[in-house]
Formats: sequence, structure tokens, C-alpha cells
Amino acid sequence: MAIHIPGLISIIVFYLLILAVGIWAGRKAKQTGSDANSENVMLAGRNIGLLVGVFTMTATWVGGGFINGTAEYIARDGFVWCQAPFGYACSLLLGGFFFAKKMRSQGYVTMLDPFSQKYGERMGGLLYIPALLGEVFWSAAILAALGATLSVILELDTKISIIISACIAVFYTLFGGLYSVAYTDVVQLICIFVGLWISIPFAFSNEAVGSIQVNATQNWIKTLDGKYAGVYIDSYLLLIFGGIPWQVYFQRVLSASSVRNAQLLSYVAAFGCVVMSIPSVLIGAIATVTDWNSTRYFDSGRLINGSLQAEDYNLVLPLVLQYLTPQAVAFIGLGAVSAAVMSSADSSILSASAMFARNVYKLIFRQKASENEILWVMRIAIFGVGFLATMMGIVVDSIYLLWFLCSDLVYVVLFPQLLCVIYVRWSNTYGSLAGYIIGLFFRLAGGETALGIPVLIKYPFYNEEDGQLFPYKTLSMLITLSCILIFSYLTKYIFEHGILSARMDIFMCVVSSPDEAISLRFTEHSDISAMTPVDEKNGKINPALKFSSDDLLQVKNDVNLNRNVSINERKKNSFPFTYFVLSQALTSTPIAHDFKM
Repeated sequence: MAIHIPGLISIIVFYLLILAVGIWAGRKAKQTGSDANSENVMLAGRNIGLLVGVFTMTATWVGGGFINGTAEYIARDGFVWCQAPFGYACSLLLGGFFFAKKMRSQGYVTMLDPFSQKYGERMGGLLYIPALLGEVFWSAAILAALGATLSVILELDTKISIIISACIAVFYTLFGGLYSVAYTDVVQLICIFVGLWISIPFAFSNEAVGSIQVNATQNWIKTLDGKYAGVYIDSYLLLIFGGIPWQVYFQRVLSASSVRNAQLLSYVAAFGCVVMSIPSVLIGAIATVTDWNSTRYFDSGRLINGSLQAEDYNLVLPLVLQYLTPQAVAFIGLGAVSAAVMSSADSSILSASAMFARNVYKLIFRQKASENEILWVMRIAIFGVGFLATMMGIVVDSIYLLWFLCSDLVYVVLFPQLLCVIYVRWSNTYGSLAGYIIGLFFRLAGGETALGIPVLIKYPFYNEEDGQLFPYKTLSMLITLSCILIFSYLTKYIFEHGILSARMDIFMCVVSSPDEAISLRFTEHSDISAMTPVDEKNGKINPALKFSSDDLLQVKNDVNLNRNVSINERKKNSFPFTYFVLSQALTSTPIAHDFKM
């Protein structure tokens, strides 16, 4: 097997450029010794300015899956089905308007923090599963795209290319946390813009390429068959709303230097997504009007009647660059795409690892873990996430299919959960758990060919040839949302009205009766879980009695943000003295006796 030496040199040059930028930026991250700070590594000290923030937010979406996947679907199914660039642009607009301000102003570290604080650490850990799978699918799409690109440049087997790419991504991700990721994203976006736009004029002028204006509707725009309208709407809604609850998105929102910047970078990045999709759209269109028999690709023996085969569509972008442009231009385009893809891979792997280190390991298993310990756990998690993404990238053939799978579980499970935890004050753990289980069941019951899951429920319009034609993913999302609201309200009503004893509140998340006489015994001042309710009537510990979960959440948020706590700030609350007592327990020295209300 002959390795393409000039192509290898091109990739090495671009990798070294990104690696140098990553190491330079990573020096700002405090990862060792007494200065080690996991939050600083995860969020770059919350000091990302607007310009760098816009670059890194745009580059987060405009990676290998975005570029290669867009070209693939233009060539395969036409512009009418190329939904991801516009769907994710709408997602960024809605995320910036409805969620960025609220999340950034609360000072969370990860997307799962509001879940852990309101629903409990274990529910937060459970919600980590769909978040992890989303990031793994996303990373797999990125690695698959890079593997396809390298297989064209270096003439390596795609699987070998994916494995090599994963090893490089994992190695690079260990260097500098979000500092490295953000600054390499700047290089990434520049490489994509320059590399692709330079190659397009040469591809258009190639003798084997016809005019994309001739029979455009038939060749690359195409039309929408009415029977697929349900699938079409379902896919768009999935991309728009399923594109919001991502740690890789909120990691940038939470790292912004201000709330205003957190919103602005989302809006500008939405525009950037549309602009950056134009080269891929043109490349996909060029592939549909190319006489491949007149190119060097004919010698591969993979063409039938001068047309690309189904298994070749995920290679459309590297094929156009390799066979329709001069060698020097191809090296610039392919090398730039490879470097860009690598920079996106570290973002996704870092996001999943950060959630595991903070929301699973620290909050559930090791609440007193040191900063160095958390950082080491995050590094180990990087290897685990990289391995899972590599396996998925090898198993699934289509980059664009992986791209859709990224948002699937996130849309059905996490979006309604995020909506409720932010906007529905009375939602609780019972509703969250019920929505999680029931919504996930209805989604999986619809089947998933890519993962080998059979169809259990045949929704309306189902047939064996086309599969599910009903927008069942959106239906599953609405079922999740409905279950959260219904079960939260029912459990709140049942416990508040004494239908069930407060002792039955196993998750301790429903508001107890205001006239209950209770006090708190503090054993440790730094952890709410250490507070033990005491029945004033008999002086015995009574776990069934508790403060409002909203009061506990508000106090914990304020203390996490190092806010000054005073009774005067909470006079409008129903329990101002409760707030004072809880805040003192979190911020002062341990209190040895009971406070009576």
C-alpha cells in the first residue's frame, strides 16, 4: 500500500500548526500543583472574549461532520434535504435567546449543573447518559469525516485512518483544556474558509465538470416527495431544538466573559454556520455534474456508468478536492479540512469528559475530591470517550447519519428536561425520571436501523419499505415533556395535600407543609446534604421533613457564585430566616447546636 508522501507532509504541517497553537494557549490553564483548577480548565477562567468566542462557537458546529456531511447530502439527496446547516443556525439563535442568559448568569460549570442541583446528583448522573451518547456520536461523525479525508489523501484504509485520527485527537485534547480548544478553533475556521474557497474555482474549471445551473432541480436541488413530509418536519425540529442541550455549546456560553457576550456569540455563530456551509454546498453540487469517467478516479474501478456508488457519497468532498483540483490546491484543501476536523474533535471529547469528572465523579462519588484528582479523572475520561467515538465511527458508514444520531437522544430526552429545569419552577425529580424513562421508551420503540434496534411500535403511515414516516421523534419529545409536567404536578399535589405521607417522598424533592416546625442540625458547613431535619415536637431526627427544594437550590446557587448573603435580600421570600440559616451553614464555621424556626 503506497502512502501519498506529499499529502502526508501537508497534514503534518497543519497538525503541527494546530498543536503549536494548542500548547501555547494551554499554558494559561492551571492544571498542576497547588494552582490546579478544574473549572479554569473546563471554562478557560470564564474569560473568553467576544471575538474568540464567536470563532470557537462557529467552529464547534462547522467541523468535519458539518463540511463533509453537507457535501454528502447535496450529492446524495439534494439541497432540499440538506437541513443541518440551517437547523443548527436556528438552534443557535434560540439557544442564545432563551437559554444562554439564564445559564451564564447562574454561574454553572456544566450543562448538567442545574439538573444536579434541582433534581439531585443521581438524576444529574442519569441525564449524563444521553448527553454522553450525543457527544460520542458527534465525535464519531468528526472522526469518520477525518478518516474518510485521510483515506483519500494517504490512500489508507478508512478504519485505520479513523483509529489514527482518534489517537491524535485524544493526545491533543490532554494539553490545555478549553483554552487550547478555543484558540485552535480560530485557526480551524480560517483553515476551512481559505482551504475550501481556494479549491472551488479550480474544481469549477475542471474539464470533467459541467454547469451546476443546467438541470439543477434534477441534479442537486431536487424536490420533496409529499409522503416524506412528516420525516422532513421531524428532522428539522430535531436539529433546531436538539441542537440546544449540548455541553459543547454551553461550555462556550458559560466561558463567555459576560452574559451579553454569551448571547451575542450565539447569534453571530448562527450567521457563521450558514456562511460556512456555502463551500460544501457548491462542492456537493459540483460532484453531481462531474463526468467521473474523465477523471483519475475512473482507474479505481469503483464507478458504474460514470456515477458514484452509494458507499462513495461520504467521500464526496475529499474526492472533489483530490480529483478535480491541481495537486497543490488539493493538499491545501484536504490538509485544512483535516486540521479543522481535529480541532472539532477535541471540543466534543473535552465536553463529555468535563461532565463526567464534575457531575458524575465529583458530585456522586467523591464530593471532597481535590482539584488535581478531578483533573486526572477528566484526563482518563478523555481516553474512554475517544475509544467509544472510534468504535462508533468505524461501525456507522454515513457521516450525515451520525450527525443526525447526535441530536436524536439529545432532542427526545434532554431538551424537554432542560426546558423544565430552567423554566418550570415546580418540576421535580419524579417528573424528570418519569419523562426520561417513558420518552426514551417511545423513541427506541420506533426502531433505529443504524444501531440495529428493531421496530416495536409502528406509528401512523409506517411501511416496510420506507419505515417510520410519522414524526415520531417529535412525538417522543412531547411525551417526555408531558410526563415531566404531569408527574411533577401530581407528586407535588399528593405530598402537599397529605394524600401521601412526607415520609414517602423518597427523593426528598417536594415542598413540605409550611406549618411544620423544623430545625436543622449541621455536621458540616460546606454541604447541604449534611443538614439533618429535626422535629421540634419531640427533638428526634425526621428525614421526612425538609425545606422547599427551590429554597435549597437558590441558596446553593448563591453560595456557588460567592454572593453575599443577607436576610434583607430575601425578605420577599416565604422563608427569609430559612435562607439565612442555610446560607450560614454553607459559608460559616460549623454550628454545633440546632437552630429553631
